[in-house]
Amino acid sequence: MASSSTQQPGHSGPNIEVDQLKKSFDLSNFGLNTIIRGAQLTLVGAYRALQNPGLFTSRHYRQAAYAVAAGIAIRLVIAIPIYGIKLLIFFFSFIFRLDQATWDDTIVGGLDFIEEYVLQVPFFLMTLIRYISPTLDNMFMDSLRWVDLTYVQKHKNEKPDDLRDMYYPNLKKYPIADGSTHAKTTGEAITMFLYRYARKAGISLAVFGLSYMPIVGRFVLPAASFYTFNKAVGLGPASAIFGVGVVLPRKYLVVFLQTYFASRSLMRELLEPYFSRVHFSKAQKRKWFHAREGLLFGFGIGFYTLIKVPLLGVLIYGIAEASTAYLITKITDPPPPDQQDKVAFQEFAERQQEWRNKHEFLDLSPC
Repeated sequence: MASSSTQQPGHSGPNIEVDQLKKSFDLSNFGLNTIIRGAQLTLVGAYRALQNPGLFTSRHYRQAAYAVAAGIAIRLVIAIPIYGIKLLIFFFSFIFRLDQATWDDTIVGGLDFIEEYVLQVPFFLMTLIRYISPTLDNMFMDSLRWVDLTYVQKHKNEKPDDLRDMYYPNLKKYPIADGSTHAKTTGEAITMFLYRYARKAGISLAVFGLSYMPIVGRFVLPAASFYTFNKAVGLGPASAIFGVGVVLPRKYLVVFLQTYFASRSLMRELLEPYFSRVHFSKAQKRKWFHAREGLLFGFGIGFYTLIKVPLLGVLIYGIAEASTAYLITKITDPPPPDQQDKVAFQEFAERQQEWRNKHEFLDLSPC
């Protein structure tokens, strides 16, 4: 009997460990099919957004002109320090022979690489516009209203009781606060945004600098990627990234990692008009993102690639914001009409922790 009683716990232990191991390597939230569908939504969402005649009013034309002007200004802001260093090196050429030297090209190329991929300066400046002007929030809400109108038009021959609830009228009633910090003023929101960016930039520079250490430096970036991917998408992808990162040249690993991080940051910024109204707790918001990780990555990487187009990046950012309204209707339920109804809202918030129509959506056309 003693032997039998000791076997039972021992028998369940390995099963628990196997289940935990399977869960760690579960790729269902970050599968290739989910990422591809997210990338498809980049194009479909942009197409749907551009069909909205409300985006072609004089007000939005004026905002588009401002966006292009802002894009030019961003490129100038980025270029000024680089050209300043080039000018300094030009003056040094009168003192030192640089015709056969390569260190000057290395410095300039390194600065270009750091500002573009390590510090993500262009993306930072474009994102900052959100906290200065309500344009992007207005574009999101206008597009959400257009999505509701097209849905009603598409199902006009069906019974009204069979239609889903509307997104725009319900969300319009919700009070606005910054989705990340719940800030009450523009100044507070900008301050918190600058703090978050400075923190991320400091960590990126530190990791990038440590990667040049002798012997252990080659493991710094892979280890950082493993830590981040393990938290975001699980042990399986994190292990694969670590293995590839050990043999991948530093430059390409930095580009890959920062592109991944930038696309995630882009999605969080694009979803701010939604989360600034639908106030989930930090734990609820973390689960919400995790359940949709692959789709959001595919959607974000598509627009991040387009945003890097010179001069037009800010304009494309606006289209991305309008497209996010379409995305929301595909991966969430309509919010309850009254946020003050605490019971109804908490039930809604708990339901949204899982992507409830995931399998149906992945099996259907994104259109």
